[in-house]
Amino acid sequence: MRILVTAGPTREYFDDVRYLSNASSGRMGYAIVAAAIARGWEVVLVSGPVELAPPVGCEYHPVVTTAQMRDAAVRLFPDCDGVIAAAAVCDYKPKERIQGKMSKSGGPVTFDMIETDDVLAELGRCKENRWVVGFALEAQNPRENALQKLRKKNCDWIVLNGPEAIGAESNSVEFINAETDTVAHWTGTKTEVASALIDWLAEHATS
Repeated sequence: MRILVTAGPTREYFDDVRYLSNASSGRMGYAIVAAAIARGWEVVLVSGPVELAPPVGCEYHPVVTTAQMRDAAVRLFPDCDGVIAAAAVCDYKPKERIQGKMSKSGGPVTFDMIETDDVLAELGRCKENRWVVGFALEAQNPRENALQKLRKKNCDWIVLNGPEAIGAESNSVEFINAETDTVAHWTGTKTEVASALIDWLAEHATS
């Protein structure tokens, strides 16, 4: 099995030094990579900026922006059997990036924001005979929102977790299939949850 994993946050820059991002540590995605390698799978990791070393044995592609993650993922996906999209990408970016460093003006500053590329949706559209696992981090109406994401982005399965997972050592997730059935619940360290996910996919996922 050869899989693609996306992990970590992305950054969208306002100017050359300031950016919009989130608090994703990348631990969940990196734990998934390590678990897959331990099972003997080939793993291609596309990662945003994190303070983690890539697991030994993976093919590593560092990126910064959502567009860079999209380009790398779409380019690498055709040579894989499936993808686990654990990255926490920015949903919005400034409409225009200021060159240099913006100086204080003494007054309020307003930016026009536009949506970034939808990496998971694009992978879902071009999956053909490959499988797609998405992640949904939801605070309000979590299961309903996760099911909408599952359908809209053409995922085979989706991992539902909450905001408490951000930056934490542990996680509690619900694993949902394309028929909207909950096929597993896993709670524990991110290493334990990652191992359970990879074990499940090893038994059930085909390409």
